[in-house]
Amino acid sequence: MTEPDARVIQLVMSLRGQGVTDKHVLAAIERTPRGLFVPERFSEHAYDDRALPIDCGQTISQPLVVGLMTQALKLDDRHKVLEIGTGSGYQAAVLARLARRVYTIERYRTLAKEAEARFTQLRLTNITQRIGDGTKGWPEQAPFDRIIVTAGAPVRPETLLDQLKPGGIAVVPVNNASGTQTLIRYLRDAEGELAEEALMDVRFVPLVEGEAKAL
Repeated sequence: MTEPDARVIQLVMSLRGQGVTDKHVLAAIERTPRGLFVPERFSEHAYDDRALPIDCGQTISQPLVVGLMTQALKLDDRHKVLEIGTGSGYQAAVLARLARRVYTIERYRTLAKEAEARFTQLRLTNITQRIGDGTKGWPEQAPFDRIIVTAGAPVRPETLLDQLKPGGIAVVPVNNASGTQTLIRYLRDAEGELAEEALMDVRFVPLVEGEAKAL
């Protein structure tokens, strides 16, 4: 797929200047056509560094946030990744270029089906999807080397963190007192103990229990 090179290059340069320095992450973003993941009415803004609305009242994340969250995972091609909140599929597509396999859960059937079509178009065959309650994780496929959550958890998500391998990393937005979220990186050591590190303030749609029945 041919991309508007100037806009993509400008975006990648902007991300590099704002702290996304991992060359593999930048290459994955450069190779993932964000224009495919945004609604047609916002196509002129597809390569702007900002979040955009998608169906079902959700958003496609700001490219900077995608880059920083992906970088924080410290991925390599041996890792099995759990993503909570497929949304448009953009974050999963970036992850799929870096990890061995991505398991992604979406509560809205409409979004999941649209994302599946995009993965097929991009020939990303290492993504496995599920429609359901992301707060429960994917116990049948646990444990995971990496976990990423693309919605704001009300509290530390213990059910998800229990599915993280020793030596694993999870990146999760967690509600804070200011009414936004703090992006937390959780690291599980070889003995199974969890440490956490606050990375930055972010603003995501809330992480909601249950599968959406209507959409």
